[in-house]
Amino acid sequence: MNIKVRDFEHTIQKFQLKTRNAGDRLAWFEYEGKVITRTRRSHRRGDLPFSDKIRTQLMLNEEEFRRAIQCHLSKEDYIEILRKKGLIPPLT
Repeated sequence: MNIKVRDFEHTIQKFQLKTRNAGDRLAWFEYEGKVITRTRRSHRRGDLPFSDKIRTQLMLNEEEFRRAIQCHLSKEDYIEILRKKGLIPPLT
């Protein structure tokens, strides 16, 4: 699945990932002060290369990634996915 730069940017804003520009656009998800996932994209325009790498770095499967791009996945849904995968501790 190919994604466009605007889809990437919209997704990282929706999930409230922190970002920084370097040689690439770096993005990472923090939960309770701890970095849980991180990804990057090039500064080019149009379709992004390595969309599968972005998806796997965000710890999403194909369907979850598609839902995120189509705005059917909220930040809370993303946290729950990460929790199910054991990346975020369960609620006590």
